[in-house]
Amino acid sequence: MAPRITDSSSDIQINTTVDRHVHTKLCHHASGEMEDYVLAAIRQGLEGLIFLEHMEEGISGNEKTWLTEEDFDSYFSEGKRLQEKYKSQLTIGLGVECGYNPDRRQTLISRLDSRDWDEIGISCHFIKSANEYINLFSRKEDNLKRAKESGSEQLLDAYFDTLHEAVATLPGTKLCHLDGALRFLPEIYLTDSHLKKIDQVLLAVKRRGLTLEINTSGLVIRGEQFPSRAILQMAISHRIPLVVGSDAHKPEQVGRHFDRINKLVEGL
Repeated sequence: MAPRITDSSSDIQINTTVDRHVHTKLCHHASGEMEDYVLAAIRQGLEGLIFLEHMEEGISGNEKTWLTEEDFDSYFSEGKRLQEKYKSQLTIGLGVECGYNPDRRQTLISRLDSRDWDEIGISCHFIKSANEYINLFSRKEDNLKRAKESGSEQLLDAYFDTLHEAVATLPGTKLCHLDGALRFLPEIYLTDSHLKKIDQVLLAVKRRGLTLEINTSGLVIRGEQFPSRAILQMAISHRIPLVVGSDAHKPEQVGRHFDRINKLVEGL
């Protein structure tokens, strides 16, 4: 359910009964079976849960943080079983978080078009720098070292430009964790140039009729949700619908901090 948007942030009510961003061990950097997340959502008293598993294309390196097509076959098979088993207790959606790689745009579009997704989240995790892909969302020391060596400001420029292209290109339904890149570099800050790029991304989100995700994992990682209050204010000024997701990578993270979201938005 999309939030009701009027001229004032105090009039926005975000549906916090559905967690719209949940992973499982299929992505290789989370834990727990799909059913564990479903049971966690039921215990939390949620009405719905949307799995949003990782899709990447053309990313080289040893790090595999996404599903293959064979993995997605298993994902859909198990997901449909759970939909039937728990249909009286919880609405379960099967979605995808598509990490955009401009070099593989058409392949990503073809893969997205080949399945019936309940949600398509748009994101960008990897940026190519000097012929290597840097994971902007990793906390691993070698990734952080490469990010610093490549220049964090330049990487963020490329990140927001890539997100802009992704929103304009992919058949998505929402934009995920907009300002989450380089979140494990505490010295990072957004320049005026970055904020201008973010505003262009938000305008593209508005034009395409997408929603913007409030990702509560940021409250744990940096003490503030993704995106920041300032960016949420920009989104509200553009009358962009807001939705919420936990970005759970463990069953116990489902629905985390959802009780804080509507109070947060009321205070903007």
